[in-house]
Amino acid sequence: MGARHASEPASIGIAIPVTKDARSEHSQTPASATSPGCDLPPAGGTCDATRVRLAREIAAVWALAGVSLVAVLVTYARLPRAQLYNVSGTGIRGGLSRAVIELNFPVGLVALAVLAVVAGRLPRPARAVAVVAALCCAVFAVPGVVRHSNLDARWINAVPAIGVAIAFACSLLARGPASPRRARGDPLRLALAAVLVVLASPWIAAELGFYLDHVPVLGRLFQTGRLVSFHDAPHPAVHHGVHHGLQGLLLVLTALLLSRLVTGGPRTGERARALALALVLAYGVANIANDAWLEQVAERGWSSHAIPSVLELTANWLWLAVPRPPPGNGARSWYSTMNPRASRAMAHFMAPSWS
Repeated sequence: MGARHASEPASIGIAIPVTKDARSEHSQTPASATSPGCDLPPAGGTCDATRVRLAREIAAVWALAGVSLVAVLVTYARLPRAQLYNVSGTGIRGGLSRAVIELNFPVGLVALAVLAVVAGRLPRPARAVAVVAALCCAVFAVPGVVRHSNLDARWINAVPAIGVAIAFACSLLARGPASPRRARGDPLRLALAAVLVVLASPWIAAELGFYLDHVPVLGRLFQTGRLVSFHDAPHPAVHHGVHHGLQGLLLVLTALLLSRLVTGGPRTGERARALALALVLAYGVANIANDAWLEQVAERGWSSHAIPSVLELTANWLWLAVPRPPPGNGARSWYSTMNPRASRAMAHFMAPSWS
């Protein structure tokens, strides 16, 4: 027995001294742990950037866009064009046509926001592809590409649609970011999203192809199927199909979700990403305000004035308000919610805008 124990390795209960150099060598962070795809490497181990999953926030953004596209396709395929807005096609062809326009706006702008978040985490060969995707998506903003007077798809509308597809692929290739468990401003995000979803309920119903007239509570709060007129011929207060107020909600939810991912990774361009998401948020709110005021206030006869539209680049006061944060401390809160780490720098950078 004694000889057998003597032949065994003496590894149990024996302290192995570690020099200062050895400790520093073992404590060095592997290169993979500091890669763009890994924010918090596991304790005592390395972080493999290739194993980072698609962030929950980015997955939620794409899911929201996908659900909206399916709803548009189905509604425009099954309803007669007389019940819809500025389209001429019917059936599956009409549904596909309107879905392509939806891929231009707002989904093209959603894709640009996603690219802004993941671009710095893409493998170097894919970054050039992301630039091509961004340029394709941005085509929707060229005057005449999306014509609200005629929402039938044309060949030029295929360019932003292709850009969205490439942007989606890029988001799958990105090494992160990782979704945080908690982020500063989450209660504010939830509260704002909940209020706006309730406000958008007439547009959600319209995109699905029905009115809220006989829905308990909501049918009393909102007018939808009632014939109204505001400087034009009588029409249902909320026509079936897509409304830019609901498109604005998609933009707001996109900005709120992606703002949780602005920090925690490469700092290069962090302030620009925060500003871009804040502008997307403001633009979405502006579209919601315009559509809701027209349908639920002006068309009830409660006001003879309408909030101007920001769907096209025209000279009006709302376009001047979109890039400006709220005055005073509200401005700092506006941008610090998007990016707590860059809030001081952003406040200093934007100071002339709210002083």
